[in-house]
Amino acid sequence: MRITMIGGFLGAGKTTTIARLARHYLEAGQRVGIVTNDQAAELVDTQFLRSQGFSVGEVAGACFCCKFDALAETLGQLDRQIAPDVILTEPVGSCTDLVATVVEPLRALHGDRYEMGPLAVLLKPEHGQRILTGGPRIGFSPQAEYIFLKQLEEADVVAVNKVDRLDREAREQLKEALEARFSGKPILFVSARTGEGFDELLLALASSPAPHRSMMEVDYERYAAGEAELGWLNAAATAHGSAFSLDQLTLQLAGELAERLEAARMEAAHVKILAESEGDVSMSNIVSSDRGAELSLACSVQVDRADLTVNARVAGDPDLLKTIVEDGLDAVGAMLGVRLALGAVHHFRPAPPVPTHRFQSGE
Repeated sequence: MRITMIGGFLGAGKTTTIARLARHYLEAGQRVGIVTNDQAAELVDTQFLRSQGFSVGEVAGACFCCKFDALAETLGQLDRQIAPDVILTEPVGSCTDLVATVVEPLRALHGDRYEMGPLAVLLKPEHGQRILTGGPRIGFSPQAEYIFLKQLEEADVVAVNKVDRLDREAREQLKEALEARFSGKPILFVSARTGEGFDELLLALASSPAPHRSMMEVDYERYAAGEAELGWLNAAATAHGSAFSLDQLTLQLAGELAERLEAARMEAAHVKILAESEGDVSMSNIVSSDRGAELSLACSVQVDRADLTVNARVAGDPDLLKTIVEDGLDAVGAMLGVRLALGAVHHFRPAPPVPTHRFQSGE
């Protein structure tokens, strides 16, 4: 089985990219498994990918590096269930040092079962423009920038995603900045939404990185500080009403949360809202404060009941984030005439990463 990891900072489009890659492999006659990862349960990505018909395992409670044994067990479960030819893995968007703590340990400890593909790291253009080309640093502290840059440093392939939003001048500027900072690294421009550049990405993912490559140096105190600046929230809710639109519900809630986060001066790294009713699924996102809410998966149905999942990653206090989500649900329920009841909520700052394994160069 070939394992390919698709990394990248929060909001880079990892899940949409993985879904498009998985569809390509399935159409080519290959069996595909996917493993998602999060700091807590109730993960939108897992529900979204399963709603598309994919076989998905989930590692929750910490990053892959800190839950290495759970990752290995999840890979084994997919092996027993569907014997996949390809497994696509999606690490937490605030995680780095994946080569030393995940890729090389899998190669060394389970190399008889798995072939490791290259580590591809997606880059959201807004992040690149802010950090690499001297744009405004809204929402990015030096610690968060440190994680972002370390992700790019260890990548075998950098893929600038969402390029359908960039004009030629912006693409060239970003390419020059990446080449200056990460000389010699393959840099691709892709759009998971349209499929642009995916032939080149598929070709890059078919290559094999050299084993026992050099491991980068990582300041774990700085890394932990960057993660701890994020407020993390995973929540479940139910909606009851008379013939309401799933699409309107998710988009209205995303818009309401975007406004409230902006008023609180809390930069959204990524907010995802998924609503499901009898197999119909709608999803809306906030990927940055300057883009507002987007309907990323439409279903165009009217329902009288739905289950909601909210995942929010913002720069700010998790207690305030919880209040914003609660008040946002109340406000949208009143606007749409829908009763929204909040269920389980997990809100916290990520704990410092403590990898199960960390290989050194030459191990």
